Amino acid sequence: MRRQPTSTRRRFLGLAGGAAAIGVLPLAIRVRPVEATPETMAAAIRAIVGGAVVQNGKVRLEIPPLVENGNAVPMTVSVASPMTANDYVKGIYVFNEKNPQPNLGNFYLGPRAGRAQVSTRVRLADSQRITAIAKLSDGSFWSTTADVVVTLAACTEEVI
Repeated sequence: MRRQPTSTRRRFLGLAGGAAAIGVLPLAIRVRPVEATPETMAAAIRAIVGGAVVQNGKVRLEIPPLVENGNAVPMTVSVASPMTANDYVKGIYVFNEKNPQPNLGNFYLGPRAGRAQVSTRVRLADSQRITAIAKLSDGSFWSTTADVVVTLAACTEEVI
């Protein structure tokens, strides 16, 4: 009876492929900070508005100034707009300073929306400043900010 050799070509290729995958794995993992910073928030805002001037006003951000638990914080953003075919809100963008991602949400509207308002619940990692920006159909950007104090933080670990 013939004995099987302990090292075969298949076994060698399997081990070589596994070693190559382990060597490439650290390159595939992106290293990011666990939380957003004011700088990353500013960069995310620049990605939306480009070089346009963001004016204060027209946007109303309703969020509790003090929340006990950051897991489900109610938030409503509304914009003073007639929502007609010629004058309407194209988008509402909400940003934060300390969550793992600087962008809390993007909401796209049109003239048939009837009212420029969105309501949702968000998770907040810590006490921070929230910024809401509205893009109008004429290309202008309007914003407002609110500070929120969170006593029990949420989403402190990033899932990749």
